[in-house]
Amino acid sequence: MVSLKLQKRLAASVLKCGRGKVWLDPNEINEISMANSRQNVRKLVKDGFIIRKPTKIHSRSRARRMKEAKRKGRHSGYGKRRGTREARLPTKILWMRRMRVLRSAL
Repeated sequence: MVSLKLQKRLAASVLKCGRGKVWLDPNEINEISMANSRQNVRKLVKDGFIIRKPTKIHSRSRARRMKEAKRKGRHSGYGKRRGTREARLPTKILWMRRMRVLRSAL
């Protein structure tokens, strides 16, 4: 099989994407291997022998599901806690909240 490294690099440059996004038609390897300039690569892109692959979608459904569970209070046991109690909710803030409530009550 012919090495199409140059063609792939040129195609990536022409299509303004990475080399991994470039698809070279396996049935037209001979035609593609003859292309050694950007102009030739542009022609192959126009003919459909070289295609830019579509971007893959990174689903956030699991993240949303996890966030919903955390909102309900799941996944927050002792094993999941990294910071100290003070770091997670400072006593100063608790004190300030308590004082504000008392002062607003007066």
